[in-house]
Amino acid sequence: MNIINLANEENYQPLIKRALKKAYKKTLTPKKKVINIVLVTNEKIKELNREYREKDEVTDVLTFPSDEENELGDVFISVYKTLEQAKEYGHSFERELAFLVIHGFLHAIGFDHQDSSEAERMFTMQRTILDALDLRR
Repeated sequence: MNIINLANEENYQPLIKRALKKAYKKTLTPKKKVINIVLVTNEKIKELNREYREKDEVTDVLTFPSDEENELGDVFISVYKTLEQAKEYGHSFERELAFLVIHGFLHAIGFDHQDSSEAERMFTMQRTILDALDLRR
Protein backbone atom coordinates (compact mmCIF):
# COMPACT_ATOMS: atom_id res chain seq x y z
CA MET A 1 0.00 0.00 0.00
CA ASN A 2 1.15 3.49 -0.83
CA ILE A 3 -0.20 6.57 0.90
CA ILE A 4 0.51 9.97 -0.60
CA ASN A 5 -0.70 13.14 1.11
CA LEU A 6 -0.87 16.04 -1.32
CA ALA A 7 -3.39 17.96 0.81
CA ASN A 8 -1.63 19.00 3.99
CA GLU A 9 1.09 18.15 6.52
CA GLU A 10 -1.02 15.88 8.72
CA ASN A 11 -0.01 12.24 9.19
CA TYR A 12 -3.00 10.04 8.41
CA GLN A 13 -0.89 6.97 7.60
CA PRO A 14 -1.51 4.96 10.80
CA LEU A 15 -5.30 5.17 10.41
CA ILE A 16 -5.24 4.49 6.67
CA LYS A 17 -2.90 1.51 7.07
CA ARG A 18 -5.08 0.10 9.85
CA ALA A 19 -8.22 0.46 7.71
CA LEU A 20 -6.57 -1.07 4.65
CA LYS A 21 -5.12 -4.02 6.57
CA LYS A 22 -8.57 -4.82 7.92
CA ALA A 23 -10.12 -4.40 4.44
CA TYR A 24 -7.57 -6.74 2.85
CA LYS A 25 -8.21 -9.32 5.58
CA LYS A 26 -12.02 -9.15 5.59
CA THR A 27 -12.25 -9.32 1.77
CA LEU A 28 -9.54 -11.99 1.46
CA THR A 29 -7.67 -9.77 -1.01
CA PRO A 30 -4.05 -10.86 -1.53
CA LYS A 31 -1.67 -8.39 0.11
CA LYS A 32 0.64 -8.51 -2.91
CA LYS A 33 -2.00 -6.44 -4.73
CA VAL A 34 -0.98 -2.82 -4.13
CA ILE A 35 -3.36 0.07 -3.70
CA ASN A 36 -2.46 3.75 -3.79
CA ILE A 37 -4.32 6.14 -1.50
CA VAL A 38 -3.82 9.76 -2.56
CA LEU A 39 -5.08 12.51 -0.26
CA VAL A 40 -5.88 15.70 -2.14
CA THR A 41 -7.51 19.11 -1.84
CA ASN A 42 -11.07 19.91 -2.89
CA GLU A 43 -9.71 21.71 -5.95
CA LYS A 44 -7.75 18.64 -7.11
CA ILE A 45 -10.60 16.18 -6.63
CA LYS A 46 -12.95 18.55 -8.44
CA GLU A 47 -10.49 18.67 -11.35
CA LEU A 48 -10.29 14.86 -11.46
CA ASN A 49 -14.07 14.53 -11.19
CA ARG A 50 -14.53 16.96 -14.07
CA GLU A 51 -11.90 15.25 -16.23
CA TYR A 52 -12.90 11.63 -15.67
CA ARG A 53 -16.59 11.76 -14.75
CA GLU A 54 -17.63 14.99 -16.47
CA LYS A 55 -18.98 16.31 -13.16
CA ASP A 56 -17.78 19.80 -12.28
CA GLU A 57 -18.12 19.41 -8.52
CA VAL A 58 -16.17 18.46 -5.43
CA THR A 59 -16.62 14.84 -4.40
CA ASP A 60 -15.26 12.88 -1.46
CA VAL A 61 -13.61 9.88 -3.10
CA LEU A 62 -12.72 8.71 -6.61
CA THR A 63 -11.45 5.24 -7.40
CA PHE A 64 -9.55 4.26 -10.51
CA PRO A 65 -9.18 0.46 -10.60
CA SER A 66 -6.09 -0.94 -12.27
CA ASP A 67 -5.79 -3.58 -14.97
CA GLU A 68 -2.29 -4.49 -13.77
CA GLU A 69 -1.96 -7.94 -12.18
CA ASN A 70 -0.50 -6.83 -8.84
CA GLU A 71 -2.22 -3.45 -8.54
CA LEU A 72 -5.68 -2.66 -7.27
CA GLY A 73 -5.64 0.94 -8.43
CA ASP A 74 -5.67 4.50 -7.15
CA VAL A 75 -8.06 6.00 -4.63
CA PHE A 76 -8.20 9.80 -4.38
CA ILE A 77 -9.77 11.28 -1.24
CA SER A 78 -10.41 14.93 -0.51
CA VAL A 79 -9.22 15.60 3.03
CA TYR A 80 -11.33 18.75 3.28
CA LYS A 81 -14.50 17.08 2.00
CA THR A 82 -13.83 14.33 4.54
CA LEU A 83 -13.73 16.91 7.32
CA GLU A 84 -16.93 18.59 6.08
CA GLN A 85 -18.78 15.27 5.93
CA ALA A 86 -17.61 14.17 9.36
CA LYS A 87 -19.10 17.35 10.83
CA GLU A 88 -22.26 16.99 8.73
CA TYR A 89 -22.81 13.35 9.77
CA GLY A 90 -21.88 13.96 13.40
CA HIS A 91 -19.00 11.55 13.73
CA SER A 92 -15.22 11.74 13.90
CA PHE A 93 -12.89 12.67 11.09
CA GLU A 94 -11.14 9.32 11.67
CA ARG A 95 -14.37 7.40 11.10
CA GLU A 96 -15.14 9.33 7.90
CA LEU A 97 -11.61 8.93 6.52
CA ALA A 98 -11.59 5.20 7.27
CA PHE A 99 -15.02 4.89 5.63
CA LEU A 100 -13.79 6.61 2.45
CA VAL A 101 -10.59 4.53 2.36
CA ILE A 102 -12.65 1.34 2.67
CA HIS A 103 -15.24 2.55 0.16
CA GLY A 104 -12.51 3.31 -2.39
CA PHE A 105 -10.77 0.00 -1.68
CA LEU A 106 -13.98 -1.94 -2.25
CA HIS A 107 -14.54 -0.19 -5.58
CA ALA A 108 -10.97 -1.07 -6.57
CA ILE A 109 -11.62 -4.78 -5.96
CA GLY A 110 -14.89 -4.77 -7.89
CA PHE A 111 -17.65 -3.82 -5.46
CA ASP A 112 -20.22 -1.31 -6.66
CA HIS A 113 -23.54 0.21 -5.67
CA GLN A 114 -25.30 0.68 -9.01
CA ASP A 115 -28.30 -1.42 -8.04
CA SER A 116 -29.86 -2.34 -4.70
CA SER A 117 -28.36 -5.84 -4.40
CA GLU A 118 -24.85 -4.62 -5.23
CA ALA A 119 -25.30 -1.70 -2.85
CA GLU A 120 -26.42 -3.95 0.00
CA ARG A 121 -23.42 -6.25 -0.53
CA MET A 122 -20.99 -3.31 -0.60
CA PHE A 123 -22.50 -1.43 2.33
CA THR A 124 -22.62 -4.61 4.44
CA MET A 125 -18.91 -5.17 3.81
CA GLN A 126 -18.16 -1.53 4.67
CA ARG A 127 -20.02 -1.87 7.98
CA THR A 128 -18.27 -5.16 8.75
CA ILE A 129 -14.84 -3.60 8.27
CA LEU A 130 -15.68 -0.39 10.16
CA ASP A 131 -17.17 -2.40 13.04
CA ALA A 132 -14.00 -4.54 13.18
CA LEU A 133 -12.04 -1.27 13.46
CA ASP A 134 -14.43 -0.10 16.21
CA LEU A 135 -15.33 2.95 14.10
CA ARG A 136 -19.10 3.03 14.32
CA ARG A 137 -21.38 5.99 13.67
